[in-house]
Amino acid sequence: MQAILALEDGRIFRGKGHGAPVEAAGEVVFNTSLTGYQEIFTDPSYAGQIVVLTNPHVGNYGTTPSDSEAVRPYIEGLVTREFSQMSSNWRSTEVADDFLERSGIPVISEVDTRAVVRHLRTNGVMRGVIASGQDLDPEAMVARARAIRKMEGTDLASVVTTKAAYPWDASEPKNQTGDELLPGTDDATDGEPLHVVAYDFGIKRNILRMLTRENCRVTVVPAKTTAEETLALNPDGVFFSNGPGDPEPLDYAIETVRKLQGKKPIFGICLGHQIFGLALGGKTYKLKFGHHGGNHPILNHRTGKVEITAQNHNFNVDPESLPADVERTHTNLNDQTLAGLRHKTDPMFSVQYHPEASPGPHDSHYLFRDFRKMMEEWKK
Repeated sequence: MQAILALEDGRIFRGKGHGAPVEAAGEVVFNTSLTGYQEIFTDPSYAGQIVVLTNPHVGNYGTTPSDSEAVRPYIEGLVTREFSQMSSNWRSTEVADDFLERSGIPVISEVDTRAVVRHLRTNGVMRGVIASGQDLDPEAMVARARAIRKMEGTDLASVVTTKAAYPWDASEPKNQTGDELLPGTDDATDGEPLHVVAYDFGIKRNILRMLTRENCRVTVVPAKTTAEETLALNPDGVFFSNGPGDPEPLDYAIETVRKLQGKKPIFGICLGHQIFGLALGGKTYKLKFGHHGGNHPILNHRTGKVEITAQNHNFNVDPESLPADVERTHTNLNDQTLAGLRHKTDPMFSVQYHPEASPGPHDSHYLFRDFRKMMEEWKK
């Protein structure tokens, strides 16, 4: 089945269609991870985006419910070099092609993904359309790509968030698969159970798993939950999750952070980090082609160590816009962008990457322990 990827600047890539035989539109980004494609498919932070995977072989090990980061895939479409029609792994319960077809996600393979990535690196991320079938009209697809709403100014967090609050069930077997292989499992926190309210802007399941590993009871709440409603739950700490889209339209979340600052320990990841930056008086901006992959080196200014991290974001906090009472704790060594901040007096910190990365790297797991310690000290 013929397939086409059409970009808004008129560039056309032809290939073979897989997955669902539907047309998809979105912002086209690339991810450099070598593994973990199912986690990428199901990461809500990819809502509104077509993902190009730089690893040429995709689908080899199939899919399994244990590896999903959400209830369904959130990518709009997938672009690959080779897309396996079979799986070879004892954990696999469904081939990747069937998994995406069942979820309504189109795939285009046999594409020179190196050329796509070089085009995006040179010109920046852009809107695109994937379609498969006969008698495709590339010019019409380019026109549709140009008509897509831009990511700037778009609130997608309120679209992907949970509709109602719920307690995270840490006892589900599928959420514990492979935990024995993670570093520090034997050193999991005992101590007093602590209650964390987690704001869902597109939260990943492994974040919830990492919080429960620190002996936290987690209540997940919708993105527009007010600070007053959160404080009424009497949490020991509040977590602000990753998510898709531009942070600037999220006035409700920015106001919530301002009202919680200094009243409870708070920790943010990715979109949560960007919301923190805005709440503290800083500014955010869009990166040329974003950070998407599992191999980004981050300098921890407090320890002097370099951590290899997983990242997935298109927006970043401008460190020069932050006030003097905010400390820059981490820096991305690829482009020197801000990767972490901490308030100098209030119990508040955040990072612009994924310390819960599943599969790895696991260099930054300590941040969940740091959050636990912050909550313990606040209670004294």
